[in-house]
Amino acid sequence: MHNQKSLTAARHHYQSNSPFPHTVIEDFFDKSLVEEASSAFPLAGSDEWIHYSHFNEEKHGLTRLEAMPEIFREIIRYLNSESFVRSLEQLTGITNLISDPTLQGGGLHQTKSGGHLNIHADFTVHPLKRNWRRRVNLLLYLNPNWPESYEGHLELWSKDMKKCEQRISPVLNTCVIFNTDSDSFHGVPTPLNCPEERTRNSIALYYYTDEPRKTRLRATNYQARPGEGFKGALIWLDKMAIAIYTRLKRRLGFSDETIGRLLAKIRRLL
Repeated sequence: MHNQKSLTAARHHYQSNSPFPHTVIEDFFDKSLVEEASSAFPLAGSDEWIHYSHFNEEKHGLTRLEAMPEIFREIIRYLNSESFVRSLEQLTGITNLISDPTLQGGGLHQTKSGGHLNIHADFTVHPLKRNWRRRVNLLLYLNPNWPESYEGHLELWSKDMKKCEQRISPVLNTCVIFNTDSDSFHGVPTPLNCPEERTRNSIALYYYTDEPRKTRLRATNYQARPGEGFKGALIWLDKMAIAIYTRLKRRLGFSDETIGRLLAKIRRLL
């Protein structure tokens, strides 16, 4: 289904790529498949969607496979399949990778005009499985006719957070795969400048290794960019709030989907 030759060729420079191991693969799937997925992408708004809305992030996510159109279930089943995960092992050099059937934090992502995601390193542990260490992200973009002026570029920043080293446009059928280490700083910090009727759409999948011991839990580590001044203090404060939420979520056994449904019910009552 995917471009195996491109994935194999990418292996040779993946691990040495800067600012951290990653690859960008264009024309990842058959054109007809991604065009169908792009046309079928649902608009965030129903209670099935999780609304990530705070200072560091303004986007929407759908993790429930049964709530997605069939084309997305087909793509996600393939990207979570044993054969594809083995291909990722060859690409990344990370053995014993496992996919996440619950799609925690992943699934369908949608950002509307004005939305953003500040620079960050991802959370380290699966929200529901303490021994699952997060290792690899895969992002597949589904945005046809996406001019540069719309913004929405994925930025990869240096480990010391001094400069942006890669800026990737989220155009249709572009796949980005990268390691999720403690210093894999990335994000979409510039607010989208697209028309109100357009959205930035993607599929996000995360892959883990099952460690013999519990991995140290760290929430999403947001970072200010050089020159952001007072905004940097707000980024830090929001990051601390997210860290508290992450600890409570694990202690109480909640998922983002559970919290999202609860908040949706509260909104209906207000």
